[in-house]
Amino acid sequence: MKYLDEFRDPVAAHALVEQIRDRATRQWTLMEVCGGQTHSIIRNGIDQLLDGVVEFIHGPGCPVCVTPLEVIDRALTIAARDEVIFCSFGDMLRVPGSREDLFSVRARGGDVRVVYSPLDAVRIAADNPDKEVVFFGVGFETTAPANAMSVLHAQRLGLVNFSMLVSHVLVPPAMTAILSSPTNRVQGFLAAGHVCSVMGTDQYGPLVERYRVPIVVTGFEPLDLLEGVRQAVDLLETGTPELRNAYPRAVSAAGNTVAQQTLADVFTVVDRQWRGIGMIPQSGWALSKRYAAFDAEIRFGVGHLEVSESADCHAGEVLQGMLKPNECPAFGKTCTPRNPLGATMVSSEGACAAYYHFRRLTIGAGHV
Repeated sequence: MKYLDEFRDPVAAHALVEQIRDRATRQWTLMEVCGGQTHSIIRNGIDQLLDGVVEFIHGPGCPVCVTPLEVIDRALTIAARDEVIFCSFGDMLRVPGSREDLFSVRARGGDVRVVYSPLDAVRIAADNPDKEVVFFGVGFETTAPANAMSVLHAQRLGLVNFSMLVSHVLVPPAMTAILSSPTNRVQGFLAAGHVCSVMGTDQYGPLVERYRVPIVVTGFEPLDLLEGVRQAVDLLETGTPELRNAYPRAVSAAGNTVAQQTLADVFTVVDRQWRGIGMIPQSGWALSKRYAAFDAEIRFGVGHLEVSESADCHAGEVLQGMLKPNECPAFGKTCTPRNPLGATMVSSEGACAAYYHFRRLTIGAGHV
């Protein structure tokens, strides 16, 4: 398959590994800010292949994982209402709130539906005028354009029974928070290619200049990631803080300007809580005043709900790169995918889930 099989070639992968090992004179610490990249690194054993040369610490790159606990509880409160059809992507249904998850609400008779596009939720609203249809809009910049388009489409259709519970977060402010932390160990970043395909690479330049760290934009297949690591290690070895695009087949400096214009119209930048991390200024999107009528938080009056995280869950330390998932005392014991303490164990992009499912693999002939 084009752009798939050739980027999983084990011979080419091992050649890149050797180039990285030959170039490195010490161990460097890199952070990937994408849960998909985390899973690819762990599933393909890239961290093991580069052991002693590169330490990967896994950042807050899973939007499901950083969705605040109080937002989950707001979703649960809305979804339990008799007049509501609550629509969400499937990866949110197992994410635990303070007491339960969306699957539990559905098991009790709540109309909770998995959709594959926010436009599916708009269609459901059009087909069910006697119901309130709510879409759970979660994600980074990658999923935001489609969510924004669903609001525009609902407005054009004149739907008064469609709304969105928004929990969008932005990557650069999170990177800023990590780099500003007194516990920061990150020496270079692998930036998420899908985010940059929307927003471009220009927004990362100021981070490079301010913190003097290299940032390499990369994709998600093994060769994409290894090439990103190769370039990052080269920049670190030469002491060159620079922004590089190692994913040019999908990413440009400007990004998708049409999508950006839509985002600027529908959303406004706000301070946002990150689950396990806390408040990061100007790190999220909310619906702008122009589209406040579609804001489910306002429509259902749930903005006041606030809860505290479990003291037993160390997901916040994992998301900040302070702790590896398997170093958490609860990992694989009191916290499993079946009975998770936090979202990082159940999200398809969660670092804890990656370690739980793939960490037992060993390097072999069929394993890049």
